[in-house]
Amino acid sequence: MRLTEFRQLIEDEFGSQKGEWIVHSHVVSGLGATSEQLIERGVDPRQVWEGLCEDFDVPEERRLGVDRPGE
Repeated sequence: MRLTEFRQLIEDEFGSQKGEWIVHSHVVSGLGATSEQLIERGVDPRQVWEGLCEDFDVPEERRLGVDRPGE
C-alpha cells in the first residue's frame, strides 16, 4: 500500500483532524508504536492500517475506503 492510500483511508474513516491525531498519538496494539513511528521505521502502511482497523473496530465493509467511481 502506498502512503497516499494510507492517508486517504485515515481521512475517509476518521476525518482529517481526528485522523491526524490518531496517526501521531495512538499506539497501535501489537505493533507497539504510533502509525507515524511505524511508517518511519519502514513498516508497510497496510499492516499499520489493519492494526488501526482492529484497534478502532472498523467494520470489514469500510476497511477498503470510500468507493470513488472513475478513480
